[in-house]
Amino acid sequence: MPMHWFVANAPIRRKLLVAFGSMTALVALTPLTLLLFPALALPVGIAAAVAAAGLSVWYRQAIANPYVTTVLRMEALAAGDLSSPIQFTEYRDCVGRLTKAMFTFRDAAAGQIRQNEEAERHGEIVRGMTGNLERLAQGDLTADIVEEYPATYARLRENFNAALASLRALLGAVTESTSAIRNGSGEIAQASESLARRTEANAASLEQTTAAISQMDQRLKVTAEAANRTVERADGATATVSGGRQVVDEAVQAMNRVNDSAKGIDSVIEGLDKIAFQTRVLAMNAAVEAGRAGEAGRGFAVVADLVSALAMRAEEEAGRAREQLTATQVDIVAAVAMVEKVDGALAHIAEDVSGVHELLNQMATDNRAQSTVISEISSAIGTMDQSTQQNAAMV
Repeated sequence: MPMHWFVANAPIRRKLLVAFGSMTALVALTPLTLLLFPALALPVGIAAAVAAAGLSVWYRQAIANPYVTTVLRMEALAAGDLSSPIQFTEYRDCVGRLTKAMFTFRDAAAGQIRQNEEAERHGEIVRGMTGNLERLAQGDLTADIVEEYPATYARLRENFNAALASLRALLGAVTESTSAIRNGSGEIAQASESLARRTEANAASLEQTTAAISQMDQRLKVTAEAANRTVERADGATATVSGGRQVVDEAVQAMNRVNDSAKGIDSVIEGLDKIAFQTRVLAMNAAVEAGRAGEAGRGFAVVADLVSALAMRAEEEAGRAREQLTATQVDIVAAVAMVEKVDGALAHIAEDVSGVHELLNQMATDNRAQSTVISEISSAIGTMDQSTQQNAAMV
């Protein structure tokens, strides 16, 4: 039990004091025996030499080997070996403190690597999303996201593709509405031309004028019905635009949630940076203690310098991770701006469709009024025709 305490718990100064004291006692034993008991000098000297050799071997295993093993493991850890086991963590001396610090640093480094990999995955997703948004901004309506996203971003991919599908449907509806308006305008032009021809024919025959006005009345009714159907399609296009804007808003909210997640990662990186700083402070304290130990603490000072270097490297890695995360957040902001541009375009389309809707309503109202007027004119001309026939009969 005392031997285990000496190996695992005794401070380095006490270990060195015991080692130097025991070796000094063995060295002094031979001349002292020669002075006091000359007959026993030879066997005592041999026994002292054997004991000194055995103690040297044991002191090397108990004191030097743990430090050498710890230094080698620390160098491997600095080189990136995070999988090999760390020994002597159960010790309570300086070696145990160093190995516990190495254990903490290894976990922090592994966590940093995981965070960097996660940040890289975030960056790839944001870059892919930005590329699709740029294609959409350039008018490419086939810029669907075909890559598989992780479960965290699956909703973002679905919302973007749904928004793009809604936009395609909206433009299709607008195209159909435009075609219907063109057809309605053509029918109105044909009806107006027919009215002009029949008005010219009115000078030749009231009977022909009555027939022409009747045909014009029928065509105006058909035009009014076409205008009403076009108004209904414009209502559908307005509803489609509203749905597309809602999907775009959901995409913006999903990107904002990604940005909030990135902010959470930044707080984790800040925690790792603090751990590295505290490790470096611990290494500085260990270096001070090694300096106080003098020549005996030189090896410990080397270990402390390695720990300090590892801590500084951890701070640098945390800084690079923070820079990469900041770039990712900038890409997210750019993606949100792109989606907001799409939302603005949808808003303009909605305004245009609303204007078309108002024009179609006005056209339908005018057509109904014209149909009423033409019916009255037809009735009046019928009366005139009857009067003309009566006059002809009288003649």
